[in-house]
Amino acid sequence: MSPNDDRKIREKLQQKTWNEIKTNDSWAIFKIMAEFVDGYERLSKIGPCVSIFGSARTKPDHPYYKLAEEVAFKLTQNGFGVITGGGPGIMEAGNKGANRGKGISVGLNIELPFEQHDNPWIDPGKSLDFDYFFVRKVMFVKYSQGFVVMPGGFGTLDELFEAITLIQTKKLVASQLS
Repeated sequence: MSPNDDRKIREKLQQKTWNEIKTNDSWAIFKIMAEFVDGYERLSKIGPCVSIFGSARTKPDHPYYKLAEEVAFKLTQNGFGVITGGGPGIMEAGNKGANRGKGISVGLNIELPFEQHDNPWIDPGKSLDFDYFFVRKVMFVKYSQGFVVMPGGFGTLDELFEAITLIQTKKLVASQLS
C-alpha cells in the first residue's frame, strides 16, 4: 500500500460533524448525476454487449481465467461486445478475449483503495471510472443483453444478486443470466 493510499483511508475514517455530513450529501448529488450522465453518454454507443462478472484475484494460468477469455472471444464471434469491471483477474480475461475476437471491450472500474486498476485489454475510450457502486451496477445492467457469472468474491455476488433481483421483479428476462 502506498503512502497516498494510506492517506486516503485515514481521511475517509476521520470523524465528521453533522453539518459536514449534510453539506457533503447535498453536493454528492451532482457527482452521482455526473457519473450517470457520463455513463449513459459513453455506453449508449457500444452496441449489444454481455457483462462478465468474476474475481479480481484469478491468475492468468488458472482454468477459470482461460474459460472467461474463451467465453468472451466466442461472444464477440457472435456479435456481442463484452463489459467487465475493468480490473484484473476474470475481468481482464473477459476484456482480453473480447480484444482477441476484435469485439467491443468495455471496462467499468470502481475507485478502490486496493487491487483495482484498468487492465490493458479495454478499448481506448471505453474505460469508465466510478466512485459509486450503485451507478456502476446500473451501467452493467442497462447496457447488457446478458450476464456471465464466473467464480468470485463479494463483489461478484453483489453483481449476481443485483441481476437475480431484477429477474425476480421482472425487470430483466431470466434467459439473460448464465
